[in-house]
Amino acid sequence: MTADHELWPPPTRGEPTSPVWRSTEFVAELGEWCRSVLGSEVRLEEVKIRCWSAVWRVVTDDGVYFAKQNCPGQAFEAALMAGLSRLSGRVVPVTAIDRERGFLLTPDQGPVMRESVGDSEETWSTVVREAALLQRELVPHVEALESAGARRVGAAEAVTYVETRAEQYAALPSGDPRGLDSEQSARLRAALPEVERWSDQVLALGLPVALNHSDLHSNNVFALPTGMRFFDFGDAVLSDPLAVLLATLSSMRFHLGCGPDDPRLARVADSAIEVWSDLAPAAELRAALAPSLQLGKLARSESWARCLTHVTDEELAEFGDSAAYWLLDITEPPPLVDG
Repeated sequence: MTADHELWPPPTRGEPTSPVWRSTEFVAELGEWCRSVLGSEVRLEEVKIRCWSAVWRVVTDDGVYFAKQNCPGQAFEAALMAGLSRLSGRVVPVTAIDRERGFLLTPDQGPVMRESVGDSEETWSTVVREAALLQRELVPHVEALESAGARRVGAAEAVTYVETRAEQYAALPSGDPRGLDSEQSARLRAALPEVERWSDQVLALGLPVALNHSDLHSNNVFALPTGMRFFDFGDAVLSDPLAVLLATLSSMRFHLGCGPDDPRLARVADSAIEVWSDLAPAAELRAALAPSLQLGKLARSESWARCLTHVTDEELAEFGDSAAYWLLDITEPPPLVDG
């Protein structure tokens, strides 16, 4: 395989979005849209503004909602969420979207999982099982998800992706935080045979391409009495099913204070593996988990690449190395090792 700059365009810079989101004109525009959708007066309360997205709490006499707009690179989330909410009850319901402007409006679901039940092996086992069941629900609809904007960044694309992004980041001017130096570029080139081996092992499982949330941690799911509901799909890609566990296991290591050989990680991963074990032997799925997690780092790299196209100089200085960081992280061990 060779670099493909048409499939993965080189890094660019456009008008920053966060200053727009902080403007009174934008808030007025968003508020008017919310009023037109809800048919009532609204009060917007800023929740967070980051270079990748902005969220407001929308208060009405009849209830509370949340309005969101993503940066241009991830603006597809509104259309994707609308499709997901129609296809599955495991996704937060969508009140309305504006596809052209990327506006997304959802009803308040209460506190997120980390606040309501906390991070534990038991709750995470439920989350990853439900996430895997969501993936299986959506397998027949992958083409529709791709049409909504989810890109393929899986084992089939891995070698080309690494070659392309490594070449692009190495070509950036000296001092650009998105770039790679000669030593980092050499490390990535040396890793390409390993990336190809991982890809072959994962593809040999014969699992279907699935939706990869790509940022599945306990602030992006609600643990409701009726079951888990997932949201925040701005980082989503289409990839190999088990790659979705990368963010989950990394988050568990941080919040539970455990190492890569902690048996809790393997037990949680098994909750997802079980869902796919009718399509491939569980032992083979476990053996391919580490390669899947390594390839999942490419999805994280790509979501950051999408987020870095419309940033201020200050945001570039703070976050600019994130896409290259995740790309280089394929040369580091996965967040779980065989115990």
